[in-house]
Amino acid sequence: MMKKRQKPKVILVTGACGQIGTELVRALRAQGEGLVIASDLKPREFMAADEFYRPLNVMDARELERVVTCFGVTEIYHLAAILSASGENDPLQSWELNTKSLLNVLETARKYKLDKVFWPSSIAIFGPDSMPAVCFQNAKPDPLTVYGISKVSGEYWCRYYKRQYGLDIRSLRYPGLISHSAPPGGGTTDYAVELFHEALLKNTYTCFLKENTCLPMLYMPDAIRGTLQLMAAPKGNLLVETSYNMTGMSFTPGELVSAIQKHIPALVVRYEPDSRQYIAENWPMSINDSRAQQEWGWQPLYDLAAMVSDMLLNLKKERTVYA
Repeated sequence: MMKKRQKPKVILVTGACGQIGTELVRALRAQGEGLVIASDLKPREFMAADEFYRPLNVMDARELERVVTCFGVTEIYHLAAILSASGENDPLQSWELNTKSLLNVLETARKYKLDKVFWPSSIAIFGPDSMPAVCFQNAKPDPLTVYGISKVSGEYWCRYYKRQYGLDIRSLRYPGLISHSAPPGGGTTDYAVELFHEALLKNTYTCFLKENTCLPMLYMPDAIRGTLQLMAAPKGNLLVETSYNMTGMSFTPGELVSAIQKHIPALVVRYEPDSRQYIAENWPMSINDSRAQQEWGWQPLYDLAAMVSDMLLNLKKERTVYA
């Protein structure tokens, strides 16, 4: 009896020009397992010459379906979103984009029987009633931002599509992400990226959070590695139906400054908290990701000192300046 011929793997990444997408596209292509199509509303400069970049408004379900059918897409990594701090400037637009775009992806995956979907959730689903010292996998959701509300809703939509239609949907609750390859995109933890650029450029920085505000963080190489690890895990091992907690380290702005000052002693930082302080102080100080460790072997490689050294090394190499 002849074996059924498998379809070639074709991955579509939405929001590919964002902080996560920039590095995820590279990592997926480095695996060499199939075609990886990068998409966004408008390409950043480095994407413009990419022969497998396609402009895509994921809010347009028909446009999304055209890309999926044209290329024979088998998996979608749906990263397009408005982040926590930016979302508070226009809550209704944030809710519309974050929720409707996910539903468009889930419906497309159902209609065309896609193999897998990846969608990122966030620690923004947690709040003051979620155990602020440490949030376990099943801590009570208590979002205080529209971004967090949209992520809680998205987690339950993903669970619904899993149960109703048997879709293989995988998700991670990312903490604050730190990357040297792309500027931050409007999140509450952006200070942790801005600080590196300003330290190298000016030796000064004005931080929008208080010095002692502790938050869970993750270095982007760990985030990308963990995402690929989750997507490669056997489906039967994955018992969490919503989104897995994931973290790497927790630190305060003051602790990050001290770690950077070991490399740049002249760095001077002022603290002038703004509206993002309210969001940050209602998020958990740390995350328990033991379910991810147990079910698919997650372990971060970078602690604070290793992350700081690697960030500075790469930023100096790239001569990158965050404006």
